[in-house]
Amino acid sequence: MSSTEQTQINIAELESYFLGLQDRITTAMSALDGKAFVVDAWEKPEDSKLRGYGHTCTLDGGNILEKGGVGFSHVRGDQMPPSASHHRPEVAGRSFEAMGVSLVFHPNNPKVPTTHMNVRCFIAQAPDKEPVWWFGGGFDLTPYYGVDEDCKHFHQTAKNALDPFGKELYPRFKKWCDEYFYLKHREEPRGIGGVFFDDFNELGFEQSFAMTRAVGDAFIEAYLPIVERRYQDSFTPEEKAFQEYRRGRYVEYNLLFDRGTIFGLHSGGRTESILMSMPPVVQWWYNWQPKPGTPEAKLYDYYLKPRDWLA
Repeated sequence: MSSTEQTQINIAELESYFLGLQDRITTAMSALDGKAFVVDAWEKPEDSKLRGYGHTCTLDGGNILEKGGVGFSHVRGDQMPPSASHHRPEVAGRSFEAMGVSLVFHPNNPKVPTTHMNVRCFIAQAPDKEPVWWFGGGFDLTPYYGVDEDCKHFHQTAKNALDPFGKELYPRFKKWCDEYFYLKHREEPRGIGGVFFDDFNELGFEQSFAMTRAVGDAFIEAYLPIVERRYQDSFTPEEKAFQEYRRGRYVEYNLLFDRGTIFGLHSGGRTESILMSMPPVVQWWYNWQPKPGTPEAKLYDYYLKPRDWLA
């Protein structure tokens, strides 16, 4: 990165965007749900391993959301944790700042998919060296009872957000999402995907930031129309139980594989905020298999298969 580009890393601008995004999402979701998010403002002490502050917004027991969390954090540390420097050795030993918004929505109704979204920026610095920075993020959808219309809408919205920055980005980030949100020990994807990117800096700082903003800004359009279409659908106790069983996959993925969760815990992050993504009620059934021909079987046989939803 050139010295000219270095001057364009405006921390205040990054912070203003991420805080504004958090506010827009919580406002939109609260308006639909009818219940407000509770804001927990926190600050890490200056003598702690990880310093900084954040706002963790949670909605529990809502009319639509059984549990929802939208977190903003801006933290600083003196040394990158091994979970980050392992795959980016050039940042080892550097001080760093990490900032972004992350959310997970777990709906009451099993006909409404769970969703996750994250957009973030990392900046690692060392004396007399150019900063190392990158953006990451994306959003993905985890249905329990899939609907083609919803899957296509979600992916089309992601494509529309990315196309102005390069027609190759959506298929590239879609494939990345399919591969990233994959439970290796189960040999199955977490959901129907979306888009995901990390360690991204190839457009230069301003355009990489603009692309990240486009992804963050697209989330409301991608998810809320699906919620509006499905949240009043009827469901049975058996369908609710299946939702709780499938939520177990969400827990397994987040604790075993998710880089954001691992980074946060290894770097001394705020545990309550990091684990706000956990669903409120989960079941694990031993060696359970869906009956052939059922909607539950269709989830495994059709929806949990990487496919081109826009073909």
